[in-house]
Amino acid sequence: MKEFSEDSRVKLPALVHLCKLGYRYLSEKRLTANALCDADTNIIIDVFKNKLQQFNPLLKSAEINHFIEKLKISLTNDDLGREFYNYVSANSGIKLIDFDCIENNDFACTTELTCKNGEDEFRPDITLFVNGLPLAFIEVKKPNNKEGVLAERDRINKRFRNKKFRRFLNLSQILLFSNNMEYDTESIVPIQGAFYSTNSREKAVFNCFREKTANNEKDKTNFYRDFPYLHISEDIENQILTDNNASVIKHTPEYKTNKSEITPTNRTITSLFSKERFLFILRYSIAYVDTLKEVDGVEVRELQKHIMRYQQLFATYAIKQKLSEGVRSGIIWHTQGSGKTALAYYNVKHLTDYYSSLPDPIVPKFYFIVDRLDLLTQAKIEFEERGLSVNTVNNREELTAQFRSQTSIFNQQGKLEITVVNIQKFKEDQHKVKIEDYAINLQRIYFLDEAHRGYKPDGCFLANLFDSDRNAIKIALTGTPLIGEEKNSCKVFGDYIDTYYYNQSISDGYTLKLMREDIESNYRMEIEKVLEEVQLKRSDIKKERIIADPRYVEALLDYIVADLLKSRIFFGDHSIAGMIVCDSNEQARVMFKLFNDKQSQHGLKGALILHDEDNKEIRKSYIEEYKKKASIDILIVNDMLLTGFDAPRLKKLYLGRVLRDHNLLQALTRVNRPYKNFKYGYIVDFADIKAAFDATNEAYLKELKKEVGEENIDTYSGLFENNEEIIEQMKDIKEVLFGYDCSNAEEFSRQLNEIDDRETLLILKKSLEQAKSLANVVRTFGDDELKEQFAKLAVSKVNELYAEVSHRLDTVNLKQSLQHQDAISGIINEAMATITFSFNKVKEEELRMLSDDYTETWQRTWGEFNNNFDQEDEQFITLAQAFREFFKDKNIEPASAAEAKERIGYMDSVMEKIREINRRNNQLKRMYNNDEKFARAHKRIVERGLISKRESEVCDTLNSIKHTVDEKVLLNSGVLKNDPYFEQTVKQLISVGLLNLNIRATVDEKQFITTKIAGEYLLQYHNQQTRYDSQLLGSQYHLAAEPGSSYGFAKQ
Repeated sequence: MKEFSEDSRVKLPALVHLCKLGYRYLSEKRLTANALCDADTNIIIDVFKNKLQQFNPLLKSAEINHFIEKLKISLTNDDLGREFYNYVSANSGIKLIDFDCIENNDFACTTELTCKNGEDEFRPDITLFVNGLPLAFIEVKKPNNKEGVLAERDRINKRFRNKKFRRFLNLSQILLFSNNMEYDTESIVPIQGAFYSTNSREKAVFNCFREKTANNEKDKTNFYRDFPYLHISEDIENQILTDNNASVIKHTPEYKTNKSEITPTNRTITSLFSKERFLFILRYSIAYVDTLKEVDGVEVRELQKHIMRYQQLFATYAIKQKLSEGVRSGIIWHTQGSGKTALAYYNVKHLTDYYSSLPDPIVPKFYFIVDRLDLLTQAKIEFEERGLSVNTVNNREELTAQFRSQTSIFNQQGKLEITVVNIQKFKEDQHKVKIEDYAINLQRIYFLDEAHRGYKPDGCFLANLFDSDRNAIKIALTGTPLIGEEKNSCKVFGDYIDTYYYNQSISDGYTLKLMREDIESNYRMEIEKVLEEVQLKRSDIKKERIIADPRYVEALLDYIVADLLKSRIFFGDHSIAGMIVCDSNEQARVMFKLFNDKQSQHGLKGALILHDEDNKEIRKSYIEEYKKKASIDILIVNDMLLTGFDAPRLKKLYLGRVLRDHNLLQALTRVNRPYKNFKYGYIVDFADIKAAFDATNEAYLKELKKEVGEENIDTYSGLFENNEEIIEQMKDIKEVLFGYDCSNAEEFSRQLNEIDDRETLLILKKSLEQAKSLANVVRTFGDDELKEQFAKLAVSKVNELYAEVSHRLDTVNLKQSLQHQDAISGIINEAMATITFSFNKVKEEELRMLSDDYTETWQRTWGEFNNNFDQEDEQFITLAQAFREFFKDKNIEPASAAEAKERIGYMDSVMEKIREINRRNNQLKRMYNNDEKFARAHKRIVERGLISKRESEVCDTLNSIKHTVDEKVLLNSGVLKNDPYFEQTVKQLISVGLLNLNIRATVDEKQFITTKIAGEYLLQYHNQQTRYDSQLLGSQYHLAAEPGSSYGFAKQ
């Protein structure tokens, strides 16, 4: 095995990490040689049989064998493993896994276990077993691999389509793909990171996983830092390495680096496959969704398999935690498109088990409250598609009958059940539903969908609902809670149980960014001219009538139709659709009539959706045609469909009127659902919503603060240069490489991952290529003296480092290519199409939620300041002083959205600068084995121009002195107790060291070097003594979050 490969860098460290989580390592060679795995399924039969007998002691051996054969037959079903999963997750019948006592189960892992059926086979990098069942696999790639994680996604999609792999994939519940890199939040497609999925018929859906508590904040829980990892013996680690012919890598710095618990791959393995998490996901996080879709004009059922998104997982944990604390009402604030209906589904099963596990078991009864008939229908369909039995309530009598029933299950199949209630049916009902007799072992749980809507507690059904069962649990779901004084969601439902904001959803790829398009000024003037003409002719009418005038509407409509057609050409996608939000019902009707009159010209099909137009069934059929059949191109609306309407193909929203507050956000996010490779949803703004959007941003900002408190590289030009020139060139190369960890290719790779500048990478690549050429010249033509001199300067792992720079360049090029792909495609498509019009927008601007941005930017900026360990750095001092000056005499909370934007822009620029300072500092620190003392001393000495003009030579000299001083301190730690004596000792060691290295220095220069180095040691020593004394006195230190404190540190 290569010492620096995919296996040594990611796979083998991951296997060792799994053992730290409590997994047994199984040798694939032993499993295969001894035929321990069933050839058809890779189930480890003996282990599985033993666990079946342990969990089901009444089963006889013949019954166990019969059950295993039955299980194997179920794996051949074309059902994405649904029947098998029902066996795994069942609460009754034959038990395969002990979900109540985790340690009763057997967790194991192996590598390269072949899944074979006839001539077709594949080998996952890592297979995970629970009780002998191969329930998960992990595929890994090295960082900056060609095409990133996309290569693995394409490979697994091919496996999904191969029916010969059906048995193996039906067994697999969780699939993890990683190239051991941090997520790239700017890319719409998954190039880098660790992504999880479950099996599918056609295409894997990649999900990010971000641990809820993973911030390195003092006195706060950190899941990875605080996790109880097991200590594994040398024998286990040696077995893994020997079994994979990789014992040679054990003591390499790269392997040691990659064994860390906090690499991207190992972090995600802990999040998904630590024993408690793995079993939780197996039991509660899988959903089979039986959807209805149209294929060639015929409606057919399509089975999909979904897995919980991480925000749903943590919300589920949070709900249970709040219930255990006695909280009975609260809000799930998850942004639009984050899967709140699915969250309710997952919690039906989870909370059913939670209440049944209490010392005095309780039977839960679930209700899903909506406020529109179309949402009732939509919710009913979504719950039924996931396998729940769904009751609907459409009048007070039905609800009263429901409440009086003391049972939670009405269906004959014994399925889990939920009742969907349409709140509008009871909006004006002044009579409260009275329940005379309560079942003391029955717990009602209300999920209130779209809780941002105007629920009025006085006299409306909401109050009646609450009064009907004061003991009910109320979980409100919203992406935009009401935050005003008169209407406030928290006042009605209580505090936030869990939050997941819009910017997080964008980073995770669940929703798109929004781009506001302002119409060009001359066209706006033309529309205004039409308005003026209409007013002159009919001055007695109101503006509402004017904007419904056919002349105005026709100009508006012509613009919209041309824009949608042009957008389809530009994006090369004729499936994208639009929605026009009109100013009034009257304007909508006029627009629809004109749209149909001009249908022969534009060839588009539209539908008018108004509450007083057509009947509900006709409106429903239009929506179905728009969403599923894609036979309607434009919806014309006023108030309807602006909330709760999800159609991924809707990518152009034409706003003809100003919306405000949560209504604005709800409407804007109709176009933010992921669709193909779109990066944005587009808002064409006729109403100038900018001011309204800024005001809404400002309001949610305040609410959030409450919650969050090219490459023509020249090779070596000649072979026969003299020795001095070769050595000088190599010193120049070492200077370029200074600050990079060239002794550890893994650390070098991580340093490269922080660089997105192509020119910097090209310089590194050129230097490493020159180093390779020089090494070849010296090895081939050099004399002994040259070889000896060159060996002191040579880059020992130049080939690996060169390869890593090349891979990083490939990744940066790929990112840039993907970023420009849409624009280039649009230009090509536009140039090739025959069009008779031109269309120019004034500008595009991204709409961002400041409530997320401000707090996150403040925390990240202040975190970067606190991460700096050299507060004497002139750049740092200048930056810190400017930062304080900027916030001087200002409240931390901005007074307006405009001020928040200004501050965010300023903090972004500051953060970029301090991050670069910290990056260089950390690079320098690594050159001194992470010793901050010598990194600071190095900088002060270089600033004075002492020792050498080359930083690399300064570093070599100081490392030699560091070794000598460290050795002296280790032999006699008492030397630090006497400051003058220690300083004199260091001075002598420095003088001898410089002399041995043939470095000349004046008395003053030696004194300066001595002062800096000795001062660093003494400062560290006295700080440690102070901390020790403080601990005895009970003092505490913390990081300040106030701009006025001294560089972020304050004493309490």
